[in-house]
Amino acid sequence: MLIKRIRFLFMLNRHTFLLFCEAYIFLGWARLLMYRPFAKVAPKLGAKTEETPIHHLTTDVSQLKHISSALEVVSRHTLWDSKCLVKAIAGMKMLERRRIDSTLYLGTAKDENGELIAHAWLRSGPLYLTGADVMSRFIVVEKFAKKASGF
Repeated sequence: MLIKRIRFLFMLNRHTFLLFCEAYIFLGWARLLMYRPFAKVAPKLGAKTEETPIHHLTTDVSQLKHISSALEVVSRHTLWDSKCLVKAIAGMKMLERRRIDSTLYLGTAKDENGELIAHAWLRSGPLYLTGADVMSRFIVVEKFAKKASGF
């Protein structure tokens, strides 16, 4: 199984391989942030309660889709849990490196047992990069805008 994974990595083109490596590093970095109090992490996520524009004029949508795919694939193979908030923060950092605006959303809902659950997702322009599959079940309780011009 490990040999198949290694062989798969070497079959990737250079751009995809480097994107997967970047995603792995940022997923690890984001996971480490989860050990800090959220009050210390939140200011690094961007402008609280703000959103970035839903329309991108200059961003290549295919680039956003590649980043989204890399995060999804790599997050399934990390040695740590890479759940929604970790993926959203890692994605935001990857977009920040490319000077692309993004908005991270935090939401809450109740599960089938009535217990409070939370979810995070990331949007850039019109495209949701992470967490879109279940975001409609959640009520947005906070959002953070990371604007390219503010870097």
